[in-house]
Amino acid sequence: MNNQTMRFLLTSAVLMVATQSAIAQSPTVPADNSKSNKSDSSNTTATADAQKDNDLDRTLTQKIRKSVMADNSLSTYAHNVKIVSINGKVTLNGVVRSDEEKSAVELNAAAVAGPEHVVNELKVAPPK
Repeated sequence: MNNQTMRFLLTSAVLMVATQSAIAQSPTVPADNSKSNKSDSSNTTATADAQKDNDLDRTLTQKIRKSVMADNSLSTYAHNVKIVSINGKVTLNGVVRSDEEKSAVELNAAAVAGPEHVVNELKVAPPK
């Protein structure tokens, strides 16, 4: 092997070890909050199966979901909250990371459905 090939292989090996080390040290945050939702027994008030298959409620839920997902300041927890619309009344359920996120999700829903039609049952996750 020539010197250039040896340098290339050595550089590649060093980069691979550095990358693996960085990955191993980076904290992994679960992408979903299903575990938190299951442990919170109060999250059973309004569930997705209670939502009827009518255009008004389905469209309302879709618009709110799009609004929440478009808000890049929200965590994955907030993006995964349950949004249930029944006869125009929207219930927000699930776990978010902070009081600010709880308010932001509610404001997104209120902007679509009107503040008088939103019930915020979101919980704030305990700090890690």
